Amino acid sequence: MICVAVTYLIQPGHEEEAMEFFATLTQQTHAEPGNLYYLVHRSPTEPRRFFIYEQYTDQSALDTHRASPHFVQYVTNGLFLILEKREAEINVPLP
Repeated sequence: MICVAVTYLIQPGHEEEAMEFFATLTQQTHAEPGNLYYLVHRSPTEPRRFFIYEQYTDQSALDTHRASPHFVQYVTNGLFLILEKREAEINVPLP
């Protein structure tokens, strides 16, 4: 299993647009065969800050997710265009 934790800081005024991208992305990511978990959170004190926690069966499943048409549409050509800052971390469970 591989876990991904990503924090997005969205440009001011684009919060609602980001929420729409995340909603559609979440729905389509849940349908991926290698996706085990995908949940988007929003900070209650910083409405421009979103946190995503993801789990995939393996690196291949994560690579497939990142190459999917919905990732390209809603992340590469969507969220990345309204992004102020992004921090991503990949982790694997202890043996």
